[in-house]
Amino acid sequence: MTENWIDRPDVQDGMRRMLARRAGMIHGGENAIGWKLGFGAPTWLEKFAIPGPLVGFLPESRRHPPGATISVEGWHEPVAEPEIAMFLGADVDDPDQAAAAVTAVAPAIELADVYPPPEDMAEVVAGNIFHRAVILASPESGRAGADITGLEAHVTRDGAEVTVVTDLEALTGELISTLAHTARLLGAFGERLRAGEVVIMGSVTPPLPIEPGTEIGFRLAPLPTITVSV
Repeated sequence: MTENWIDRPDVQDGMRRMLARRAGMIHGGENAIGWKLGFGAPTWLEKFAIPGPLVGFLPESRRHPPGATISVEGWHEPVAEPEIAMFLGADVDDPDQAAAAVTAVAPAIELADVYPPPEDMAEVVAGNIFHRAVILASPESGRAGADITGLEAHVTRDGAEVTVVTDLEALTGELISTLAHTARLLGAFGERLRAGEVVIMGSVTPPLPIEPGTEIGFRLAPLPTITVSV
């Protein structure tokens, strides 16, 4: 992997098209509330030959409260992804100071429609990494600086526990480094992480296939459980 990976044509193409899509939505009256990361697991980093996850954006209109019911009618390959959300209290001008800007964390569940299959990185990014919805809990302000010490992920399907994750960084990469990677990538395209934004850091489990009638629960213990139904 070369140091100038950001200059690769596929990275440039995907990021520019994604950011143009974001700008168009904002121009049309949408509010962008932050950023989403995806495909940061080691196998995907190797496949796409990049040092950190892909970056997309979060529209306000696709944010939902815990307990929401969201239709997946017409989706091709709907999945749920339990994630850690980082809330920013300051602008990030230096990627190495990204963690210091984090004032709180919270559990989040992203819903995505992984179609067509993710083969072309530029197309994945340009399409905003399959994002369809995000369920965000209230931020836990006692965990400034991206502190996840003692947290453990418990995921349920229809009330039955399906997985417990104790190493929350196994699929996301080390969260502080990943946040710095995000700031660095956005900075190369004239954007930055800003105060008031939220960043969902990538799924802590493999994506969970869902279908109508499914309820997914996510507890970032000891924080409260959040759920979403489809």
